[in-house]
Parts: sequence; structure tokens; C-alpha cells
Amino acid sequence: MREIKEIIVHCADTPEGRDDRAADIKRWHTKERGWSDIGYHYVIDLDGTIEPGRPIETAGAHCTGHNANSIGICYVGGCDEKMKPKDTRTDAQKASLQLLLKYLVAKYPNVTIYGHRDFANKSCPSFDAKEEYKTLTGK
Repeated sequence: MREIKEIIVHCADTPEGRDDRAADIKRWHTKERGWSDIGYHYVIDLDGTIEPGRPIETAGAHCTGHNANSIGICYVGGCDEKMKPKDTRTDAQKASLQLLLKYLVAKYPNVTIYGHRDFANKSCPSFDAKEEYKTLTGK
């Protein structure tokens, strides 16, 4: 089993309200980028459904230099209608993300939660995940 040290939150970089699913993201990653699978371990749909992506036992493909020891979570959305960064999380997505993070922190108590933007020159996930979820880990 991989040693999990980080949970990295992402957005799909899709327009607010567009109902993409894990299957769509998997298609983008496999057909358009040539990857073997979806890059994330979990996808959170607009309605709050938590969909599985890559198995946790398999390193993700979501954050260069951090895939070996992290879990990648992506929420659908992250942009306004003009494709500018915006925190578009629905109430259901916020609740599901909080629930999933609590579960993962309990399972991997030494993790730190980050946003993709903490490691890349990007706005992803369009909010400050590290700050918002610091009380879950005390970090």
C-alpha cells in the first residue's frame, strides 16, 4: 500500500452547472491525453455524488511531483460561464467533500489537505482548500 501524506483537492475546470461525471473526465484523460485511466481517485458530481476514480492503491495523475503519496479529489465545476476561475461548488458538493475528507483523514491521520494551486501556478480548485479544511487535520 502507498504511504498517503497528502490529499489534493482539484476542480474539473468546467463551467458552472455543467453536469459532467467521472466517466467524462476519464474520457478526457484517456482519449485526449492518452493516460491509462482518470487522474483522480474521487470525483464529486454537482448533486454531491462521490464517484470513484483510480483505486487508492494506484498513484494518481493529478499533481506533478505529488502523485506517489497523495489522493486526488476533483469536484465538477470551478469556472464561471466565461471560463474564469470561480468556486462553483454546490451545497451538495461542499457537504460531500467535507464528508469524504473527514473519512480520509480518519483513515490516513497524518495527511495534510491542499489545493492543487498550492503546488502549481493555477487557480485550481478555485478556492483555498488548505485554509478551508485545516481544522480537519490541525495543519
